[in-house]
Amino acid sequence: MKELFQHAAVTEGVTVRVAVNFLPEQSRIEAGKWFWVYHIRIENETGSTIKLMTRHWRITDGNGEVGIVDGDGVVGEQPVLRPGASHDYVSGCPLPTPNGSMEGYYVFRLEDGTEMQAQIPFFPLAAPATAG
Repeated sequence: MKELFQHAAVTEGVTVRVAVNFLPEQSRIEAGKWFWVYHIRIENETGSTIKLMTRHWRITDGNGEVGIVDGDGVVGEQPVLRPGASHDYVSGCPLPTPNGSMEGYYVFRLEDGTEMQAQIPFFPLAAPATAG
């Protein structure tokens, strides 16, 4: 199945694309747990090699509760992207509500040692009505 990236943000030549899907088989709705999987593709269209150093997520549930997640790299990696290269990874997000949202940014180190932030696009997390 070819995934369609529903959301994208471009920051100074770095494109972050997101495809998100609700996973009913990973959710326990009767226990108040909903689960989504998201596929991220980071594309480097800058003129230099960049290394993903850290991530910052702002996760909001349907009650307006906000969780902040900061950490090194993504899923245990700090990928290095040469010009024209891309990096894909998949992760997941549980929520105590059938809807919410995610957004954030990555920090990349450029070849000259400077750092830049690349925006992760805002994307909604919404379970189908039949799942809630």
